[in-house]
Amino acid sequence: MKLKQRVVLLAILLVIFIFTKVFLIDNLDTSAANREDQRAFHRMMASLRVALDPRLDHTLQSPWEIAAQWVVPREVYPEETPELGAVMHAMTTKKIIKADVGYKGTQLKALLILEGGQKVVFKPKRYARDYVVEGEPYAGYDRHNAEVAAFHLDRILGFRRAPLVVGRFVNLRTEIKPVATEQLLGTFMTVGNNTCFYGKCYYCRETEPACADGDIMEGSVTLWLPDVWPLQKHRHPWGRTYREGKLARWEYDESYCDAVKKTSPYDSGPRLLDIIDTAIFDYLIGNADRHHYESFQDDEGASMLILLDNAKSFGNPALDERSILAPLYQCCIIRVSTWNRLNYLKNGVLKSALKTAMSHDPISPVLSDPHLDALDQRLLGILATVKQCTDQFGPDVVLVEDRMTLSHL
Repeated sequence: MKLKQRVVLLAILLVIFIFTKVFLIDNLDTSAANREDQRAFHRMMASLRVALDPRLDHTLQSPWEIAAQWVVPREVYPEETPELGAVMHAMTTKKIIKADVGYKGTQLKALLILEGGQKVVFKPKRYARDYVVEGEPYAGYDRHNAEVAAFHLDRILGFRRAPLVVGRFVNLRTEIKPVATEQLLGTFMTVGNNTCFYGKCYYCRETEPACADGDIMEGSVTLWLPDVWPLQKHRHPWGRTYREGKLARWEYDESYCDAVKKTSPYDSGPRLLDIIDTAIFDYLIGNADRHHYESFQDDEGASMLILLDNAKSFGNPALDERSILAPLYQCCIIRVSTWNRLNYLKNGVLKSALKTAMSHDPISPVLSDPHLDALDQRLLGILATVKQCTDQFGPDVVLVEDRMTLSHL
C-alpha cells in the first residue's frame, strides 16, 4: 500500500476512533442513568405492598415524628420507607381527639386531630365504587378513594410529591361527635337510620350531606404536612376558567408554552418540568381540576409542586380528557426519568402495580376494574404524545435530563 493511501486510511481510522469514543462516552452516561432508573423501578416494585403494621422496633420516635422528618424540598417521603406501614397504620387507628370543619375549600371534609397531636384531613365516601360521574371532567363530589389511589400512583411513578393517604372507617356517633367542635356538630343530622353531616365549605349544603352506613362512615385520611413547611398557593398556568363560553389562553394559543417559559418560576429551575409531571399524573387519574397548586413558601421555584387534593379523580373511566395533557403536548418536554418510568409501566404493569399497592388498604378494593383498565389505556396516550413530540423535534430536545440529588440528612 502506498504511503498516501496509508495516511488516508490512518486518518479515516482516527476519525472513526474519535467518533466511536465520543459515542460510547455519551451512551455510557445515558445507559448509567437508565440503569439507575431501572434499579429505582425494581426497588419500587419490590416495596409495593404496604402492610399496615404498628411496630417501630428500631426507633423511639412516634410515627408522626418519622413522617415529619421525611419532608424535604423535593419530596414528601423518601424512596425507601420501611416505616411507611407503621405511619399509615397510625393514621387509620389512632384515637381521634378533636374533630372540626375542614379548611377552606369547595368540598366537604373534616379536620381531625389524632392522638399525639397529628392533623389529618378526612374526606367521606360519597359514591359507590362503580358509580360513574357524568358531565364535565371536574364534575361531582370529591372521591375519597381517589385520594388513596392517587397517593399510591405517586409512589409508583417515583414522584413522591403526594402527602400520605390511607382509608379509614370512623364511627360518627362514638368517635367524632363526642370530640367535635360546635361548628361541626351543628351540621350533623339523622337521615333514616344513618348519621350524616354536611360540614362547612363553599359547596356544602344541608340538603346534600354525607351519610354513614348507620354510624360507620368510610373515608380517607390525608396526613397534614409539618407546620415548619408552610405552603404557598399558585395559580396553575394551565388552569381552566370554569366559565361557559370563556376559554383560557392555553386552550386557543398553541404557542402558549413559549410565554410560560418567559415567566417566573417557569423560566428556570424544575417547576415547569414539575408541571409536565403533574399533567401526566392528572391525565392518568382523570383529574381536570388542578386550577391551583401548592409549593413550599419562599422557595424561588426550587421546591416541588406538591400533589395535594386529588379527589376530583377517577370519576369516569370512559372519559380520557386529553386537554389535561396540554402542558406536555404544548411544551413537548419531559424528564428522562419520567419517560423511563412510564415505559417500564407499559403492557399492563401499571394496572397490576397499582392494584397490588392498594391491596392492603382498609377500604380495599379502592378502585373498580374499569378505572384500573383506564390507567393502562391512558398511559398509551401519554406515550403516543411524547412520540409525536420526538418525531417533530427530536429526542434531544424533548427528553430533558433533570436528576436533582436529594438528601434526608
